[in-house]
Amino acid sequence: MADIKENLANVRKNIEDACKKVGRDVSEVTLITVSKTKPLSDLRIAYEEGSRDFGENKVQELVSKIDEMPSDVKWHLIGHLQRNKVKYIAGKVAMIHSVDSYRLAEEINVQAKKNSCVIPILIEINIAGEDTKFGIKPEEAEELIREISELENVKVSGLMTIAPNVANPEENRAYFKAMKDLFVDISSKNIDNVEMKVLSMGMTNDYTVAVEEGATMIRVGTGIFGARDYSK
Repeated sequence: MADIKENLANVRKNIEDACKKVGRDVSEVTLITVSKTKPLSDLRIAYEEGSRDFGENKVQELVSKIDEMPSDVKWHLIGHLQRNKVKYIAGKVAMIHSVDSYRLAEEINVQAKKNSCVIPILIEINIAGEDTKFGIKPEEAEELIREISELENVKVSGLMTIAPNVANPEENRAYFKAMKDLFVDISSKNIDNVEMKVLSMGMTNDYTVAVEEGATMIRVGTGIFGARDYSK
Protein backbone atom coordinates (compact mmCIF):
# COMPACT_ATOMS: atom_id res chain seq x y z
CA MET A 1 0.00 0.00 0.00
CA ALA A 2 2.36 2.66 -1.24
CA ASP A 3 -0.55 5.10 -1.18
CA ILE A 4 -0.79 5.31 2.60
CA LYS A 5 2.97 5.72 2.91
CA GLU A 6 3.02 8.36 0.21
CA ASN A 7 -0.01 10.17 1.62
CA LEU A 8 1.45 10.27 5.11
CA ALA A 9 4.72 11.65 3.76
CA ASN A 10 2.79 14.34 1.86
CA VAL A 11 0.73 15.33 4.90
CA ARG A 12 3.87 15.62 7.03
CA LYS A 13 5.57 17.69 4.34
CA ASN A 14 2.53 19.99 4.18
CA ILE A 15 2.59 20.42 7.97
CA GLU A 16 6.29 21.26 7.79
CA ASP A 17 5.72 23.82 5.02
CA ALA A 18 2.83 25.44 6.90
CA CYS A 19 4.97 25.70 10.04
CA LYS A 20 7.87 27.24 8.09
CA LYS A 21 5.53 29.76 6.52
CA VAL A 22 4.53 31.18 9.90
CA GLY A 23 7.75 30.54 11.82
CA ARG A 24 6.51 27.65 13.97
CA ASP A 25 8.46 24.58 15.01
CA VAL A 26 7.04 21.42 13.45
CA SER A 27 7.34 19.67 16.83
CA GLU A 28 4.45 21.85 18.05
CA VAL A 29 2.00 20.00 15.80
CA THR A 30 0.72 16.47 16.46
CA LEU A 31 -0.81 14.63 13.53
CA ILE A 32 -3.73 12.47 14.56
CA THR A 33 -4.22 9.70 12.04
CA VAL A 34 -8.01 9.33 11.81
CA SER A 35 -8.65 5.65 11.30
CA LYS A 36 -12.46 5.40 11.56
CA THR A 37 -13.97 2.72 9.28
CA LYS A 38 -10.47 1.66 8.22
CA PRO A 39 -9.20 -1.93 8.52
CA LEU A 40 -6.37 -2.82 10.90
CA SER A 41 -4.11 -3.56 7.94
CA ASP A 42 -4.26 0.14 7.02
CA LEU A 43 -3.60 1.23 10.60
CA ARG A 44 -0.57 -1.04 10.75
CA ILE A 45 0.91 0.53 7.62
CA ALA A 46 0.48 3.99 9.16
CA TYR A 47 2.02 2.70 12.39
CA GLU A 48 5.03 1.34 10.51
CA GLU A 49 5.41 4.77 8.95
CA GLY A 50 5.63 6.37 12.40
CA SER A 51 2.01 7.22 13.29
CA ARG A 52 1.42 6.84 17.03
CA ASP A 53 -1.67 9.01 17.57
CA PHE A 54 -4.85 7.50 16.14
CA GLY A 55 -8.31 9.06 16.20
CA GLU A 56 -11.61 7.18 16.23
CA ASN A 57 -15.16 8.53 16.14
CA LYS A 58 -17.03 5.61 17.62
CA VAL A 59 -16.41 3.97 20.98
CA GLN A 60 -17.11 0.43 19.78
CA GLU A 61 -14.67 0.69 16.90
CA LEU A 62 -11.98 2.28 19.08
CA VAL A 63 -12.27 -0.45 21.73
CA SER A 64 -12.16 -3.21 19.12
CA LYS A 65 -8.91 -1.86 17.68
CA ILE A 66 -7.00 -1.17 20.92
CA ASP A 67 -5.94 -4.76 21.63
CA GLU A 68 -5.07 -5.37 17.99
CA MET A 69 -2.54 -2.52 17.81
CA PRO A 70 0.79 -2.03 19.59
CA SER A 71 0.57 -0.77 23.16
CA ASP A 72 2.42 2.50 22.46
CA VAL A 73 -0.44 3.82 20.31
CA LYS A 74 -2.23 6.84 21.80
CA TRP A 75 -5.96 6.68 21.12
CA HIS A 76 -8.05 9.83 20.72
CA LEU A 77 -11.84 9.77 20.85
CA ILE A 78 -12.71 12.56 18.42
CA GLY A 79 -16.39 11.87 17.74
CA HIS A 80 -19.48 12.75 19.74
CA LEU A 81 -19.50 10.79 22.99
CA GLN A 82 -22.63 9.60 24.77
CA ARG A 83 -22.48 9.42 28.55
CA ASN A 84 -23.42 5.74 28.66
CA LYS A 85 -20.38 4.85 26.52
CA VAL A 86 -17.73 6.57 28.66
CA LYS A 87 -17.17 3.48 30.82
CA TYR A 88 -15.85 1.53 27.83
CA ILE A 89 -12.98 3.91 27.10
CA ALA A 90 -12.00 5.26 30.55
CA GLY A 91 -8.38 4.36 31.18
CA LYS A 92 -7.87 3.40 27.53
CA VAL A 93 -7.77 6.72 25.70
CA ALA A 94 -5.05 9.36 25.73
CA MET A 95 -7.61 12.13 25.24
CA ILE A 96 -11.30 12.81 24.63
CA HIS A 97 -11.66 15.68 22.13
CA SER A 98 -15.39 16.20 22.09
CA VAL A 99 -16.66 17.29 25.51
CA ASP A 100 -19.48 19.80 25.20
CA SER A 101 -21.39 19.57 28.49
CA TYR A 102 -20.80 19.45 32.22
CA ARG A 103 -22.83 16.25 32.49
CA LEU A 104 -20.52 14.45 30.07
CA ALA A 105 -17.44 15.72 31.93
CA GLU A 106 -19.04 14.56 35.20
CA GLU A 107 -19.51 11.05 33.83
CA ILE A 108 -15.92 11.00 32.53
CA ASN A 109 -14.83 11.98 36.04
CA VAL A 110 -16.84 9.14 37.62
CA GLN A 111 -15.38 6.56 35.24
CA ALA A 112 -11.84 7.96 35.55
CA LYS A 113 -12.07 7.57 39.34
CA LYS A 114 -13.15 3.95 38.93
CA ASN A 115 -10.08 3.39 36.74
CA SER A 116 -7.76 5.37 39.04
CA CYS A 117 -6.73 7.71 36.26
CA VAL A 118 -7.04 11.32 35.16
CA ILE A 119 -8.50 11.74 31.69
CA PRO A 120 -7.38 14.71 29.56
CA ILE A 121 -10.26 16.30 27.67
CA LEU A 122 -10.81 19.06 25.14
CA ILE A 123 -13.84 21.33 25.10
CA GLU A 124 -15.61 21.22 21.74
CA ILE A 125 -16.49 24.64 20.36
CA ASN A 126 -19.03 25.10 17.58
CA ILE A 127 -17.07 28.04 16.21
CA ALA A 128 -19.23 28.62 13.13
CA GLY A 129 -22.53 28.17 14.96
CA GLU A 130 -23.66 25.36 12.66
CA ASP A 131 -26.93 23.65 13.57
CA THR A 132 -25.61 20.29 12.40
CA LYS A 133 -22.55 20.33 14.67
CA PHE A 134 -22.04 19.52 18.33
CA GLY A 135 -20.08 21.85 20.57
CA ILE A 136 -20.79 24.92 22.66
CA LYS A 137 -20.79 28.58 21.73
CA PRO A 138 -17.43 30.33 22.18
CA GLU A 139 -18.93 32.67 24.78
CA GLU A 140 -19.95 29.67 26.91
CA ALA A 141 -16.47 28.17 27.02
CA GLU A 142 -14.95 29.90 30.02
CA GLU A 143 -17.89 29.21 32.32
CA LEU A 144 -18.02 25.52 31.33
CA ILE A 145 -14.25 25.16 31.76
CA ARG A 146 -14.43 26.72 35.23
CA GLU A 147 -17.17 24.26 36.21
CA ILE A 148 -15.30 21.25 34.85
CA SER A 149 -12.03 22.37 36.47
CA GLU A 150 -13.53 21.42 39.85
CA LEU A 151 -13.65 17.74 38.84
CA GLU A 152 -10.66 15.86 40.23
CA ASN A 153 -10.15 13.16 37.62
CA VAL A 154 -10.70 15.23 34.50
CA LYS A 155 -8.10 17.60 33.09
CA VAL A 156 -9.15 20.29 30.64
CA SER A 157 -6.21 20.39 28.22
CA GLY A 158 -7.51 22.73 25.55
CA LEU A 159 -10.10 23.27 22.85
CA MET A 160 -11.33 21.46 19.76
CA THR A 161 -13.47 22.43 16.80
CA ILE A 162 -14.80 20.96 13.57
CA ALA A 163 -14.81 23.80 11.06
CA PRO A 164 -17.37 23.97 8.24
CA ASN A 165 -16.95 21.66 5.27
CA VAL A 166 -15.85 24.14 2.60
CA ALA A 167 -14.46 23.86 -0.91
CA ASN A 168 -11.85 26.56 -0.28
CA PRO A 169 -9.92 26.07 2.99
CA GLU A 170 -9.26 29.82 3.17
CA GLU A 171 -12.94 30.22 4.09
CA ASN A 172 -12.15 28.60 7.44
CA ARG A 173 -9.18 30.81 8.30
CA ALA A 174 -11.34 33.30 10.23
CA TYR A 175 -12.81 30.45 12.31
CA PHE A 176 -9.35 29.07 13.12
CA LYS A 177 -8.19 32.57 14.08
CA ALA A 178 -11.22 32.94 16.36
CA MET A 179 -10.41 29.59 17.97
CA LYS A 180 -6.82 30.65 18.59
CA ASP A 181 -8.01 33.93 20.15
CA LEU A 182 -10.38 32.04 22.44
CA PHE A 183 -7.61 29.60 23.35
CA VAL A 184 -5.22 32.44 24.25
CA ASP A 185 -7.94 34.27 26.17
CA ILE A 186 -8.77 31.25 28.33
CA SER A 187 -5.07 30.44 28.82
CA SER A 188 -4.52 33.93 30.20
CA LYS A 189 -7.10 33.31 32.96
CA ASN A 190 -4.81 30.70 34.58
CA ILE A 191 -7.72 28.61 35.84
CA ASP A 192 -6.70 25.98 38.41
CA ASN A 193 -6.51 22.39 37.11
CA VAL A 194 -6.73 23.66 33.51
CA GLU A 195 -3.74 23.37 31.21
CA MET A 196 -4.46 25.01 27.89
CA LYS A 197 -1.91 23.29 25.69
CA VAL A 198 -3.94 21.64 22.92
CA LEU A 199 -5.78 23.36 20.09
CA SER A 200 -7.28 20.56 18.01
CA MET A 201 -8.53 21.89 14.67
CA GLY A 202 -8.08 21.24 10.99
CA MET A 203 -8.94 18.17 8.94
CA THR A 204 -8.02 16.74 5.54
CA ASN A 205 -9.24 19.69 3.48
CA ASP A 206 -8.04 22.58 5.68
CA TYR A 207 -5.29 21.39 8.06
CA THR A 208 -2.56 23.55 6.55
CA VAL A 209 -4.59 26.71 7.22
CA ALA A 210 -5.28 25.42 10.75
CA VAL A 211 -1.56 24.91 11.35
CA GLU A 212 -0.82 28.43 10.09
CA GLU A 213 -3.38 29.74 12.59
CA GLY A 214 -1.99 27.85 15.58
CA ALA A 215 -3.41 24.31 15.67
CA THR A 216 -1.36 21.95 17.87
CA MET A 217 -3.30 18.86 16.80
CA ILE A 218 -4.79 18.17 13.39
CA ARG A 219 -7.04 15.26 12.51
CA VAL A 220 -6.43 13.74 9.07
CA GLY A 221 -8.12 10.58 7.79
CA THR A 222 -9.11 10.77 4.13
CA GLY A 223 -5.85 12.58 3.31
CA ILE A 224 -3.94 9.52 4.56
CA PHE A 225 -6.17 6.51 3.91
CA GLY A 226 -8.26 7.71 0.99
CA ALA A 227 -12.05 8.01 0.86
CA ARG A 228 -14.12 6.05 3.34
CA ASP A 229 -16.57 3.33 2.44
CA TYR A 230 -19.48 3.74 4.84
CA SER A 231 -21.38 0.79 3.39
CA LYS A 232 -19.21 -1.69 5.28
